[in-house]
Amino acid sequence: MTIDVGRVRADTPGCEHVVHFNNAGSSLPPRQVTDAVVDHLRLEERIGGYEAAAAALDRSERVYDALAGLVGADRDEIALVENATRAWDMAFYSLSWKPGDRILTSRAEYASNAIAFLQTARRYGVQVDVVPDDATGALSVDALRDMIDERVKLIAVTHVPTQGGLVNPAADIGAVAREAGVTYLLDACQSIGQMRVDVREIGCDLLSATGRKFLRGPRGTGFLYCSRRLLDRLEPPFLDLHAATWTSAETYEVRRDARRFENWEGYVAGKIGLGVAAGYALDLGLDAIEERVTGLAEALRGRLAALPAVTVHDRGARRCGIVTFTVDGHDSRDVAARLSAAKINVSVSAATSARWDFEARGLPSLVRSSVHYYNTEDELDRLCEALPTA
Repeated sequence: MTIDVGRVRADTPGCEHVVHFNNAGSSLPPRQVTDAVVDHLRLEERIGGYEAAAAALDRSERVYDALAGLVGADRDEIALVENATRAWDMAFYSLSWKPGDRILTSRAEYASNAIAFLQTARRYGVQVDVVPDDATGALSVDALRDMIDERVKLIAVTHVPTQGGLVNPAADIGAVAREAGVTYLLDACQSIGQMRVDVREIGCDLLSATGRKFLRGPRGTGFLYCSRRLLDRLEPPFLDLHAATWTSAETYEVRRDARRFENWEGYVAGKIGLGVAAGYALDLGLDAIEERVTGLAEALRGRLAALPAVTVHDRGARRCGIVTFTVDGHDSRDVAARLSAAKINVSVSAATSARWDFEARGLPSLVRSSVHYYNTEDELDRLCEALPTA
């Protein structure tokens, strides 16, 4: 399969107004997603929120099927939540800890995850160990295997870090986790929507993702996959009358499916839009999406590397649609502002987002340009031409 770029750009009104290379932050949604959200909001406007939710129940339920199809799961293993951070937190804080337990993670972990690790270490006496990188900059699977012992309670890794372009070897990590019988939590917020992600092939027990990034869904949406082999052993850190049933004056019963990680109140219009976004990606084909995104990213790296004042900082044997760079003599925020003035959207990754990685590489910040399948070669040229030369 190949991507019909003309069609997907016609589906994306934002392409008429900006060159959008901030897809790792929040992609331009296709009009089908926006229409689905607005249509439901208009229905709420006309008949009321509860009534609109009841009328749209079939559409809401189909979201679970779309997301399950997206990641190779079953619908009862999917929970819809507000964002990837909440999805990750609901999984992580469902685990029980005792002093001396170990968490193994990667050097390129995102700040929110690292802070949760450190909080848990402070609260319970847990030990957080960062697995060294291999020669390419990805997590070293050999080092991970060597670090396994009976105290390791969790392997928690970000599939595609927010910076650096690399794709961590998720399936190889999963093989180590399964061999050792260790729970495996994968943060897939940057990989979902730009590449094929199959939870059965990867072997993760838990996976968190967002709607707004490469999946091109609405902001304020996300989801959690929880394998049924683990489900009954996890009680979420908080429950309500949706996640559990009040069975008697002094008892309750937690739901039997992954919706135990949800709460009753939610963004119904956004959930419907998330399902449309998942269906849009599946219709295009995840392999075709990955091929185009990866190809555009490599083309951009080649263009940037040819500029004398620019240094590309991407790592990994396998790389994705995130391209990071610096311009000699220019602060990354100033570069991003210059591009914004030219109607080219990028973002800045700062050391506070991934301190273990940035400090090890001596980097204060990076310009992050993240491509998607609706971008074009001409847009790559426009970005390069708009950069300062010295």
